[in-house]
Amino acid sequence: MVDILHPILAAAADAAAAGAGAAPGLTGNLGATFPLAFAGAGAGIGVGLVGQGAAQAVGRNPGAFNSILVIAIIGMALSEAIAIYALIIAFTK
Repeated sequence: MVDILHPILAAAADAAAAGAGAAPGLTGNLGATFPLAFAGAGAGIGVGLVGQGAAQAVGRNPGAFNSILVIAIIGMALSEAIAIYALIIAFTK
């Protein structure tokens, strides 16, 4: 972890010492990272809720496992699609 952060912090310190304000490349994609983080968090919450609901439904009615599994997979795919769309939008601007 320190090996990753050291060059970034060194570049920021050099830029601050030179009076440039911020090192180039550190804030360039900052506007794309926040929506991506929120979409990832939303997708994680959505997948968790779908999994919780599916586990609860199978616990109540074990005979309906196959139909619940199909519905749960579709729900998880729709939730993950939001994160994939955000990833595409974040890196195409």
